[in-house]
Order: sequence, then C-alpha cells, then structure tokens
Amino acid sequence: MSQNNNDQMLGLLRDTIVAMVRKDGPDLSARQLGVFLTCYLQEGAHTVRGLAAELNVSKPAITRALDRLGELDLARRKVDPLDRRSVLVQRTLRGAAFLREMRSVMNEAAGVKAPKAKTAPVARIATRRAAG
Repeated sequence: MSQNNNDQMLGLLRDTIVAMVRKDGPDLSARQLGVFLTCYLQEGAHTVRGLAAELNVSKPAITRALDRLGELDLARRKVDPLDRRSVLVQRTLRGAAFLREMRSVMNEAAGVKAPKAKTAPVARIATRRAAG
C-alpha cells in the first residue's frame, strides 16, 4: 500500500472516531472496540479465551472489555452449556444497532452517500391531499 493510501485510511479512521465521540452514545476504548468488532465481524462462537488469543491480550483484559460492553448492552457473556468452564460472548440487538451506526458514520466520513429513503405511500397520499 502506498503512503497516500495509508494516510487516507488513517484520516477515515480519525473522522469516524471523532464523529462517534461527538454522537450521543458510548465511547469505546481501542481494546473495547477491538473486542466488539471481532465479535460482530467474525463469524463463529467467541469465547474469552479465544478473544484473548486472537487479540494477543490477557484474559483479564478481555474480561474488563466485556464488562464494559455488557454495561452498554453491546455484548453479553453466557456460560457454554456444552463446556461449563468456557464463557461464550453473545451479540445483542443494541450491539447490532451500534454496528449499523458505525457503518453509517464511516460511510459518511468516506463521503459515501446513503441511499435516499423512499417516501411511504401513505405519506404521499397525505401530501397530495394537503396540496389539492
């Protein structure tokens, strides 16, 4: 990759993070964001042990990140029913919504326009009646 391309990606990352910080909502640390994105972007079951290995950090560091994600309802932990020694990380509806918001903010920062929302038929009828 060229230096210019790297600088563009770093600029996009910065613009995305700044936009997320300015929004009402959770601010995640780099570690929390790494755990969150790993859980939501990589398929398969995620465990505390597996996340620690994947991110090359300690299990207590993953636990602290998951504590915060749990407080924000962005992820939750559940004991693996097949192996009670293992803890599974589950996605949440709020976490999925947060990921959609991140994608939207990132697209905006990249200058990608969101598709225009179609007007609902009921709204068009009401508009015609008001105009007519």
